[in-house]
Amino acid sequence: MMQTVRVELGERSYDIVIDSEILSNIGERIKVFGFSKVAVVSNPTVFDLYGDIVIDSIKNAGFEVFNVIIPDGEEYKNFNQTYQILTELLKNKLDRYSGLIALGGGVIGDITGFVASIYMRGIHFIQIPTTLLSQVDSSVGGKTGVNHELGKNMIGTFYQPRLVWIDIDTLKTLPKREILCGIAEIIKYGVIWDERLFEFLVHNRDSILMLDREHLMLIIRRSCEIKAEVVSADERETGLRAILNYGHTIGHAVETETGYKRFLHGEAVAIGMNIEAKIAELMGFLNKRDAIRIKSVIDSYGLPSELPKDIDLDRLVLHMKLDKKVEAGEMKFIIPEGIGKVKIQRDVSIKVIRKALGR
Repeated sequence: MMQTVRVELGERSYDIVIDSEILSNIGERIKVFGFSKVAVVSNPTVFDLYGDIVIDSIKNAGFEVFNVIIPDGEEYKNFNQTYQILTELLKNKLDRYSGLIALGGGVIGDITGFVASIYMRGIHFIQIPTTLLSQVDSSVGGKTGVNHELGKNMIGTFYQPRLVWIDIDTLKTLPKREILCGIAEIIKYGVIWDERLFEFLVHNRDSILMLDREHLMLIIRRSCEIKAEVVSADERETGLRAILNYGHTIGHAVETETGYKRFLHGEAVAIGMNIEAKIAELMGFLNKRDAIRIKSVIDSYGLPSELPKDIDLDRLVLHMKLDKKVEAGEMKFIIPEGIGKVKIQRDVSIKVIRKALGR
C-alpha cells in the first residue's frame, strides 16, 4: 500500500512516496510539474535494469526525454562528471523549465541535484533512489554535491527535489553489501532519534535481510519520517540537522583517506558510529551497556565496526580537520548519550580519539 511522507518546507515542500511496482507510474506523477523536457541521469548498472521502464513511462506521459549515463562509483562523484552532465544538457537544449531525474543511488542523486542547482541557476529535479541507503537518507533533504580528493562532499549546495519516488522492488537487484550500507544509516536513525527503531533492527535482523516487504516498508518509512522532521526544522544545518552526521566525521575521513574505493559510504559510517560511541563512553556521556549495544547491532549485520590497523591515524585526523563541519578549526562530533539521544561535542581531544581507536 502506497505510503507518503511530507517534507514541510513552505513553498518548497515535497512528498516522499514509498511503494512497490511504481517505477512505471513516474510519468503520470510528474505531469503536474509541466516540464518542457526531461533528462534522466543514471549509471550503466542501474540504467540497464530500470532505464527502459522509466524512459517509457516518461515518454508515454507526453514528455520529450533523453538519458545521461555516468560511470558507477563514488570516485566518479566529481567535477569532471558534473561538467560532462552539464555538456549533455546544453547539447540537448534543456531550458530553465526542464527537469532532471536522478535514477540511482546516492552518487547519482547527489551529483544530479548539484547539476540541477547550478544549471541555468537552478532547474527542478526528482529523486528515484534505487539503493536502500539513498532511499532512507541521501535522496531526502536537499544536500547535493561532489567530492574533492581532499574531502568528501566539500563542494555542493542545499537544493531540494520536487519529489522522491521510492520503489522498494529495486532493492531485489541490489548486492547484499549495498543493502547493509543502507542498514547502517537506519541504525544511525535509531541511535540519534528512535530507540524503538533501534530495537526493531535488533529483533528483526533475519527478516530485514531477507527483504521482507512489510518490514522494509516500516524501516524505510520511519527513517524518512525522522529525516523529514529534522530537515523541516533545520534545512540548512544551523543546529538540529547536524545530528544526522552521527558516524560521519570519522566515516568521511575514512572514505577520503582510502580514495573512496575501499569502503562504501555506509561501511565507513558504521565504523564511525562505533568509534564515536566509544568516544562518548570515554568522555562519560554514554554508559558501557549502550556502547556495547551500538557495536553489537553493527556487528550483527556484518558491517565493519573497527578502523583497519593499516590506516594512518595522523592522516585521518588531518582529513577530519578539513571536514565541512569544522568550525574555527575545531572538530565537531555527534556523540550518543543513550539510544535515541545524541549531542554535538566540540572539545574532543586527539588523546581520546586515539584511545577510542585503540591506538
